[in-house]
Amino acid sequence: MRFMDVFAGCGGLSLGLLKAGCEGVVAIEKNPMAFETLKHNLIDGARYQFQWPSWLPKQAISCEDFLEGFGEKIRLLRGTIDLMVGGPPCQGFSTAGRRDPADPRNKMAEQYLELVKIVLPKFIVIENVSGFNSKFSEAKCSGCDEDHHFKKSYADFISGELSKIGYSVSRGKVNCADFGVPQNRRRYIIICSLSGTEGLLETLVDKRQEFLQLKGLPVARPVSVYEAIADLQTRGRELVENSDSNVKGFFEAVYKVPQISSPYLAIMREGFYGAPNSRRLPRHKLDTIAQFGRIQSESQPGRSLSKEARDKLGLKKHAITVLTKNAPSPTITTLPDDIIHYDELRILTARETARIQSFPDWFEFTGKYTTGGKSRRFECPRYTQIGNAVPPLLAEAIGHLLLEQAVCLDDGELNKTYKGPANATPEF
Repeated sequence: MRFMDVFAGCGGLSLGLLKAGCEGVVAIEKNPMAFETLKHNLIDGARYQFQWPSWLPKQAISCEDFLEGFGEKIRLLRGTIDLMVGGPPCQGFSTAGRRDPADPRNKMAEQYLELVKIVLPKFIVIENVSGFNSKFSEAKCSGCDEDHHFKKSYADFISGELSKIGYSVSRGKVNCADFGVPQNRRRYIIICSLSGTEGLLETLVDKRQEFLQLKGLPVARPVSVYEAIADLQTRGRELVENSDSNVKGFFEAVYKVPQISSPYLAIMREGFYGAPNSRRLPRHKLDTIAQFGRIQSESQPGRSLSKEARDKLGLKKHAITVLTKNAPSPTITTLPDDIIHYDELRILTARETARIQSFPDWFEFTGKYTTGGKSRRFECPRYTQIGNAVPPLLAEAIGHLLLEQAVCLDDGELNKTYKGPANATPEF
């Protein structure tokens, strides 16, 4: 199954599909930092390489520029792409944000649809935040251009457009923890089939136990953060200067390969015998460390710090959670100070967040670790790359499902399965 990944980020979706046995062809990502990590690991990686077309430069590009600059070449991809995946940027309709229907990032989902009409893949997977299916209020829509579809959810809008093109659409929310990811990360998934196959999302959920057994992961309980990151602790370890950052003055703990691995850690190590990168420790001030101690004493592990506790500690930050050792993590975000380690007075390292997102240790993140100020609008450092990614384990489960469901469509079958208006054809 040949796939293209649109709004690919650092490659979480692509990695899972490749591990399932799919073949990558094209990845579209406009941020140079995220694309460099993707290219380093998967496009030109030591373990995986995309079958990249000769006419497309291996560089960051937006979906809009891809459509405008390579229109004729893209048309040649029709009939060669079995699967198109992608998670259009969600900030405009995330319930964690301001839900601005005029946010130009919402338009990227429509560019995704235009690409679908040209390539017409057999299957489509769209992953996004759970708020993807929440409706915009009409009050916020006043004054917006083309605001008619903002009165319903963006998921409704996209699903309706895909149905017009001819796809059977299956959609709903899943918790990544149900697929072995040590994280309660609830996402909205849309899975579409051009062959008329119905209920693919329901089939994915039904097959979760089969997938967990295939991976050797527990079925009756979720994977805990302790199983995911215990070997990355710093207490009792020698600290040395961090080796994978251009910024001096940071340290990392010397990594010791564990003698005994949990089933989850065995997947993360996956034949990799060295020390994973991105283990740079935060450089906390003494009063910050002391504050972390107070937060741990006032918090209910696994739950975001209550407003009463925040007021008592004089905290302005709204979301801060101390991990529960023997439970999954809350959702990993792009903000590293949202979560405090369960046993050490610090935030997590980038590698620890990657483990919780189910990125294996051989996968190397590139670029700066963090950014701030106005640069946050343009840069995508390591913590952001990881927080924005689709957990590869969930993507691998989707890949296994679609490989089983794959149907080879020739031109005649394609005409038979097109479900648009009887007197219309897709707009290519």
